[in-house]
Amino acid sequence: MDPMLLFSALELPFLLVTVIYSFRVARAMRGGAFGAGMRLVAWGFLVMAVGHLHMQYQHLTGTHLFKSLLGETGGQAAWFAALITTWGLTAFGFFAVERAARGKG
Repeated sequence: MDPMLLFSALELPFLLVTVIYSFRVARAMRGGAFGAGMRLVAWGFLVMAVGHLHMQYQHLTGTHLFKSLLGETGGQAAWFAALITTWGLTAFGFFAVERAARGKG
């Protein structure tokens, strides 16, 4: 078996566990500033997980799904938008958690 295929397959359970538990933690915080921040982080992780699933699909099939569906320019734009969304949600979530921890949220 190709070691890269094995490592790629090992990533999937970690993605699933991270996304599930990030939403569980956000729900356990019952809203408020900490919960709202964690919810943003969880959504960022979900978008990131979809991107990683896409990368695994591309690795296994050689097909860039976004480019296939949206064309060269649209596929690149969608990928760029996903990156901005992932890091934006995560950054704003951590910013909200930091503000709440400092008593400013």
